[in-house]
Order: sequence, then C-alpha cells, then structure tokens
Amino acid sequence: MEKKSVRMRRRIFSIVEVGSDFDYVSRAYDYLNAGLIIVNLIVSILYTYEGIRESFGFWLLLIERISIAFFALDYVLRVLTARFLYPELKEFHAIRRYMFSFTGIVDLLSFLPYCLPVFFPAGTAAFRLLRIVRIFRLFRINAYHDSLSVITAVIVNKRQQLMSSVFIILVLMIASSLCMYSLEHEAQPEVFTNAFSGIWWAASTLLTVGYGDIYPITMLGKLFGIFISFLGVGMVAIPTGIISAGFVDQYSTIKQRTEYGYESHMRFIKVFVNPNDKWVGKRVADLDLPEGIIIAVIKRKEDIMIPRGDVIVQAEDSVVLGAEPFDEHEKIMLKEVVLKKKHPWTNMRICDLDISRHTVIVLVKRRNKALIPNGNMKLREGDNVFVYTQRHFLNANEIQL
Repeated sequence: MEKKSVRMRRRIFSIVEVGSDFDYVSRAYDYLNAGLIIVNLIVSILYTYEGIRESFGFWLLLIERISIAFFALDYVLRVLTARFLYPELKEFHAIRRYMFSFTGIVDLLSFLPYCLPVFFPAGTAAFRLLRIVRIFRLFRINAYHDSLSVITAVIVNKRQQLMSSVFIILVLMIASSLCMYSLEHEAQPEVFTNAFSGIWWAASTLLTVGYGDIYPITMLGKLFGIFISFLGVGMVAIPTGIISAGFVDQYSTIKQRTEYGYESHMRFIKVFVNPNDKWVGKRVADLDLPEGIIIAVIKRKEDIMIPRGDVIVQAEDSVVLGAEPFDEHEKIMLKEVVLKKKHPWTNMRICDLDISRHTVIVLVKRRNKALIPNGNMKLREGDNVFVYTQRHFLNANEIQL
C-alpha cells in the first residue's frame, strides 16, 4: 500500500498535469494556469504604455506579482512530482530530466528573472531582458487544446520532407548569390563586394519578400533576378504544400478518431511449437510475452482451445498470436540479401562481419526455417538474410513493412 505522502504527491501530480473532464479540481487548475499566463502577458504589454502605467501601475504590478508567485509555486509542485511524470526513472533523474527539459526551463525562467535582481542588483537590466522568455509559457496552453497541438504533430511527421526542402532552398540561395556576384560585381562593387554579399538579395528574392535595398542594375543581372523570382515562388511552395498536406492529413485523422472512432485491426500469426521449444510444459500465464501480444487460440491436433491461464502448452501445438499492427505512417525498409557462394558473408559468423553499427540483421531464412540471428550464427550459402540498414547492397531486394 502506498504511503500517505506518496498518495498526496500522486494527487498533486494529477492536478498540475492536464486533467480529465471528470477531475474538476485538475480542470480548474488547468484553466487557472492558462488564464494567469494570458493575464500576465496582457499586463506586461499594458505596462509599456505610459498613460496606463501612470494610472494603474500599482494594480498592474500587483497582478504581475501574483501571477509570478503562482508560476513559482507551479514549478515547485512539478519538481516534487517529476517522478510520476517519468515513472521509468529514479526520482533524482526524473527531477533532473524535467528541470533540463524545454518546458522545465521555460517554467523556471517564467519567474526566476523577477527574483534575481534581489540577489544581484547590478544585473537588473540584464535580468529584465530575460523576462521576455515568459511568452514561451504560452506553450503550456498547447497541452490543453488539441487544435494547438496540430502544428507540432505536422512538423514532427513531415520533418524529413521539410528538411529536404529547406536544404534545396539553401543550396539555391548560395548558388544565386555566387551568380549575382559574378554578374553585378563590376557594375556595383560597393554593393556586391564579395561572393556572399548577395545572400541577403538571394534570401529576399527566393522567399518572395523583395525588400529592394539590394537589386541588380545590369541587363544580365535583371534577367537572372527575374528567373530567380519565378524560381522562388516554386521553392516557397514546396514547404507550404508539405505543411498544407500535413494539416489535411492530421485534421482528417482527428475527425476520424473523434467522429467515427479509431479503427485498428489485430494481426495474427501462427507459431508451431517444436519439442525443444521453451514453451513446452509451461502454463499460458507463465509465458514471457511482450506487452500488447496475446495468445488468441491454441490448436492441438483437431481441437481448438481457448488459452486460459492454466492451459499447459504441449509439443506440436499450433499457437495463434495476436498483436496490434505497426503504425501505417511509419515505414521500415528491410533489404533481403541472398547469399551466393562467392558472397563475402558466406561461411562467416555474424559477429565477424564488417558492417556498420547502423546495420542490423533481423532475420535469417534457411531453407524453410526462420532463424533469429545471434553473434555466433554462421551464415551459409543460400541463406536469405533480412537486413535493416541505410547502406546500399548490390542485388538486394527492398521490402517495406
């Protein structure tokens, strides 16, 4: 049974974290937290107006101090309950992980700059600049509304495509700067002084801003500028299209889950139990199965058995395992390599292979048997080796899971 102090800390954790609709205390805390974040930012903006500051300065400072005190209390409570946020870690490591996380640093800086001038009066001006960090506390509201989390999910899901498009834009930007320097340096030596002086022009042109402080004056430079302007429209459209498609996919998924429910099918495989298998003679309840995998049925000769916990697995049983399918949005590519007589892996142990640490042999199919590889396994001619890797293998077949 949990100690009273542990139960109290667990309850505090359930309050300070995003609560369910049925936990009214937690939901009230969520609304209070979000409301004070918005009020604090509004007060900070109003305090910059001289007329409002002279008339209501005392009340604005009072509201700001109350919100700052709440932020400090919230930070302390989150530190005390960090072990429940990261249950897989020990308490000290859980606290350290929270304190050095993005949200932990933002939570700390949302109130710390107000306290530091008390201890270091000489640095008051510098600490005042740190107060701008409190605007990042708006990310706390992101946890309360799913609609604000969509942009994060879209960027995470499309990060590879976005990075590729940004890389293309950077390459074109550098190439455009070099070309414009070659065309305009003689006509405008004070503007295009070196190869990278046209980076600002390339950025403003490719990103369709067109600031106008740097521009070509020669005929060839103007023609090249027109070409880059047209190219920039297409380049900007690439990340825009990626993000737009991501928004459509994300909202479609959310709508499907909220209005129609989330449909997820189970996948089943049949495993034949050999006499030498470790499962022979064990109860179903004692089998060390990974979480999320269940035994659906056991076929013993002509009988179909429902696998209750006390059922004993016997040799020559056919066990049907069920598991959730792999996320369809995540693609894993495997390569199938068939070992010929002259292949360098033939007659080699897996531990002796000269392969990258990013290359993993996940399965070896020998004749009609699927073998789980280990370091001492010796590969033979005719083996089908299934490899997860980013490297290129000659005559390898790609398989998408």
